Amino acid sequence: MSILLLGEHGQVSHELQRCLPDLVVRGSAQLDLSDPAQIRQQVLTLRPRLIINAAAYTAVDQAESEPERAFAINADAPGVLAELAAELAAPLIHYSTDYVFDGSLARPYRETDTPNPLNVYGRSKLAGEQAIARVGGAHLILRTSWVYADHGRNFLLTLQHLLQTREQVSVVSDQIGAPTWAGSIAKATADLIQRWQAGQPGSWGVHHLTAQGETSWFGFAEAIGATLREAGLPCAHLLPISSAEYPTAAARPLNSRLDCSQLQADWRIQLPHWREGLTACLRQSA
Repeated sequence: MSILLLGEHGQVSHELQRCLPDLVVRGSAQLDLSDPAQIRQQVLTLRPRLIINAAAYTAVDQAESEPERAFAINADAPGVLAELAAELAAPLIHYSTDYVFDGSLARPYRETDTPNPLNVYGRSKLAGEQAIARVGGAHLILRTSWVYADHGRNFLLTLQHLLQTREQVSVVSDQIGAPTWAGSIAKATADLIQRWQAGQPGSWGVHHLTAQGETSWFGFAEAIGATLREAGLPCAHLLPISSAEYPTAAARPLNSRLDCSQLQADWRIQLPHWREGLTACLRQSA
C-alpha cells in the first residue's frame, strides 16, 4: 500500500519514516504546500491509498507577522488535501495542536470543548481542522502538544544546550501540559494505520494524542537537567518564572492538557507517560 507522507524533515515526519514502510515522502523542496495547484497535480499523479500530513508552519511567534503564510500552509493546504483524499477514497491523517484552545479551563480539554486560540498559529491550525471537517470523508485529526525529538528545533535540544553552556536558565513554570515525544506519535500513527488496514478502525474525526501525565515547562526542564547530571555533564541552575516574566510575540495557553481517553476507547491507543517518552528519546539518540 502506498502512503504519501507530506513533510520530510519535521520531528514527527522523521520518526514516521523510521517506522512506516512504503512511504512516498514529499518535503518542501518537492512540493510547495502554499500552491494548491501543485498539491493537486502531485497527489493525483501519485494516487496514494493513504495521506499523512505531517507538514506545518510551526514558527509560533513568527506567525504573528506572517499570518498569510501560516494560513496557506496550516489551513488552506489541509483543505485541499482533504478534497483530494475524498476524491481518491483515501483516509487522511492530519496533526493539530493544543494551541486551538485558550487554556482557561481547569481540567484537560476534551474533543468536544469549544476551541478559542490565542495566537495566529492556533487560529491557522483550527482553520485547517475546520477545512478538513467541511469536506468530510475518512480522516483523523490528531491534536498533540509540546512535541520534541532528538533532532530538529525543540525544547529538549534547546534546554540541553542552554543547561550545559550557562550558569542559570529561567524557565516558565505556569504553563502546564504533556511533553510528547515525536517517536511516540509516530508509533501510535503506525498502530492506527494497522487497525484501519485490518478492518478494525475506530471513529474518524478529531482525537487527542499526547503523552500521559502532566508537568510544566519548568518541570520538563528539571527532568532534562536530571539526565545531564546523571551522565556527569554540566548543568546550570534552573529558575522558575511566570509567563508574564517571559513575554513572547504569541500568547500561549496556560493549560495545554488534553484528555486522550476518547482515542483509547475508540482505537485502543494510549501513549506512554511523558517521562517514559523522554527516556526512550534519549536512549534512541545515545
